[in-house]
Amino acid sequence: MSDKVVTRFAPSPTGFLHIGGARTALFNWLYSKHTGGKMLLRIEDTDRGRSTDAATAAILDGLSWLGLTWDGEPVSQFERAPRHRAVAEELVRLGKAYYCYATPAELEAMRESARAKGLPPRYDGRWRDRDPSEAPAGAKGAIRIKAPADGETVVHDLVQGDVRFPNKDLDDFIILRSDGNPTYMHAVVVDDHDMGITHIIRGDDHLTNAARQMMIYRAMGWDVPAMSHIPLIHGADGAKLSKRHGALGVEAYRAMGYLPEALLNYLARLGWSHGDDEIMSIADMIAWFDIGDVNKGAARFDFAKLEALNGVHMRRMNDAELLDIFIATLPYLEGGPAIAARLDDTRKAQLLAALPGLKERAKTLVELADGAAFLFAERPLPIDEKAAALLGGGAREILRGAHVALKTISGDWTAEAAEAAIREYALAGGHKLGAVAQPLRAALTGKSTSPGVFDVLAVLGREESLARVADQID
Repeated sequence: MSDKVVTRFAPSPTGFLHIGGARTALFNWLYSKHTGGKMLLRIEDTDRGRSTDAATAAILDGLSWLGLTWDGEPVSQFERAPRHRAVAEELVRLGKAYYCYATPAELEAMRESARAKGLPPRYDGRWRDRDPSEAPAGAKGAIRIKAPADGETVVHDLVQGDVRFPNKDLDDFIILRSDGNPTYMHAVVVDDHDMGITHIIRGDDHLTNAARQMMIYRAMGWDVPAMSHIPLIHGADGAKLSKRHGALGVEAYRAMGYLPEALLNYLARLGWSHGDDEIMSIADMIAWFDIGDVNKGAARFDFAKLEALNGVHMRRMNDAELLDIFIATLPYLEGGPAIAARLDDTRKAQLLAALPGLKERAKTLVELADGAAFLFAERPLPIDEKAAALLGGGAREILRGAHVALKTISGDWTAEAAEAAIREYALAGGHKLGAVAQPLRAALTGKSTSPGVFDVLAVLGREESLARVADQID
């Protein structure tokens, strides 16, 4: 085995890259980066009935969006079937595996017999020591591994510790079906060996598989990679993660307006921690991550925590960088394409100027888009219900005076100049500042909440600001 760490992420292309898969990919990626190794990608597409090119494309797209880059070209497990067959046949030659000609009816009878005794269904080894010459004429046999009959198989797991499996429970399982197709259990071992994988990091639902796969490694005289079986993710209520909890494809999180870095930060903290550090950059995670620090127990997925964390990452991000990510994400956000269509250089500059105020109030890019909507609105602005209430009563009269005050600004149109003019007007008329600022905000944005109203005036500019206020007092 080489000294360099080689991990792998091996999804099945039967659907999108779901959030549990994304965390498995992240842990493999972080461990390879932390140790100066590499992460390979293998598409486990042996289930031809359920594997699709669209799902493969979605998985690659999801990994790329998250920034979880892999080394080399993705490997297709299906395309390696001839190699899997050759190894299975080699095991027969070595006397470590054998052809089994049990019929489906015989296998069903074995299962029934085990059920009747309250035992797990298993193969009874009837062809283990028989000569293939006894096979029925024309029958195609399946190849089964010869499992050790006594003792135990110990998985030395970097997360779970030593996990022991009595060998009597690990029957002679099939490695090559009678139609010549390899089983998943066998293909995985051959691929991991041939790809030089030194560390296997995957969900703890594969722990029993690990014991079986070790038999194939040992039968071939191959080194067994270091194993790490990470706990599954549960919903906030402790139940197995389902769609209502957030078991969605990562593309759904992009559409919900989460930043890749914030989602990775949140996923890293599901089952792994570094002291009391909640907020981590990618560089922090790479520097701190060690697979041995992953917890054994299931982690709980909590949307509220993810949202709060995303808000922190948005506020910490450089405005120009946040603007780039926001623009890149617009095609995926609800209403985003409409904003993208109107995003000329002038509006980009306005958006950049408005970002400090906008990101203080937004926890996601969807909320950011909602907050920025006033920049892209066509006059006369649609006024929402809460904003309409702010424009009722004597508010329009106050607004008329504010319009006059703003028109008198002679120098540069800045937030400071606007604030000075409005404060002076409020003081002279005996109004509280809020009584002027609130209807002004409603007229300028069509909403009751926005960045600071003087910042809004500065971003919109003199002409557009005065026109929007005039629309509400005419």
